[in-house]
Amino acid sequence: MATLCRPSVSVPEHVITMEETLELARSRHADHPQLPLALRLIENTGVRTRHIVQPIEETLKHPGFEERNKVYVAEAKARVPAVIQRALDDAELLTRDIDVIVYVSCTGFMMPSLTAWLINEMDFDSTTRQIPIAQLGCAAGGAAINRAHDFCSAYPEANALIVACEFCSLCYQPTDLGVGSLLCNGLFGDGIAAAVVRGRGGEGIELERNGSYLIPKTEDWIMYDVRATGFHFLLDKRVPATMEPLAPALQDLAGLHGWDAADLDFYIVHAGGPRILDDLSKFLQVDPHAFRFSRATLTEYGNIASAVVLDALRRLFDEGGAQHRARGLLAGFGPGITAEMSLGRWRRDDVEAA
Repeated sequence: MATLCRPSVSVPEHVITMEETLELARSRHADHPQLPLALRLIENTGVRTRHIVQPIEETLKHPGFEERNKVYVAEAKARVPAVIQRALDDAELLTRDIDVIVYVSCTGFMMPSLTAWLINEMDFDSTTRQIPIAQLGCAAGGAAINRAHDFCSAYPEANALIVACEFCSLCYQPTDLGVGSLLCNGLFGDGIAAAVVRGRGGEGIELERNGSYLIPKTEDWIMYDVRATGFHFLLDKRVPATMEPLAPALQDLAGLHGWDAADLDFYIVHAGGPRILDDLSKFLQVDPHAFRFSRATLTEYGNIASAVVLDALRRLFDEGGAQHRARGLLAGFGPGITAEMSLGRWRRDDVEAA
């Protein structure tokens, strides 16, 4: 069985608090007719702090898409290698042991992908496969886990490296004044995560089954409007209610595996906002405490897009992990509206070796 090992996570050094976010909204949009609603929505996210790659003074400027993308490339190259190295160390592997790199990001663009630069810069083997995924948004963290699982299932001796790099602050658009845009300005944060999926050995989640589900006719609910000024994020007001149709997809996947989605030992899911977690608890009939790792990520880092699932898993590791053979579910949600889901059991090295 392929094993998803301990993720490594890093957030930038610049911090903006909820209070600072609210004050910026008040000062910059004092005449906005829906400002009270926007402020209330931002407060209700529960996001206390977010980390961003530039000081807030620079973040609020818009020097143009070209300059912003240059920042994305420079910051990714400066920050990603150290995160990868920690993930490799935790998995007890070297760069030459990796057979494929799955790189996910929706907040900047490079061609060739950062994967090519990483292979050269960090001395991965030249035969390392590259799977860059740019258009699954927040669901890409789950998709990366699933594609790594698929690869290791096809090549049982292989090892996969997952990398999520999201600088959401570089997508800030000062001219987007819809309530949804103002909400996003107080919700999204920046973060980098990496994790290894080992084809053999390792401690973490032994991946057993994965699946994907798209809610029909919702492709314009979460999307980018790509303009000369860059990526303009569009968020439909119906998105927070999407767990009602997605919960049955989670239940169906678990049922195919002979499991009950309401009776698992751990849950690692994307925290797009508090309503997502509240509704999952309701529709899956799971105690809200089960989503504490995802909620902690949301509170401390905000929505860090594809990196959320890996950070929530890192928090489970920090708590000591789960019991050997404990059953769990991982899921990422994003544009489409898409759910990327996987099931697995916790594997402890100390028990396997006993």
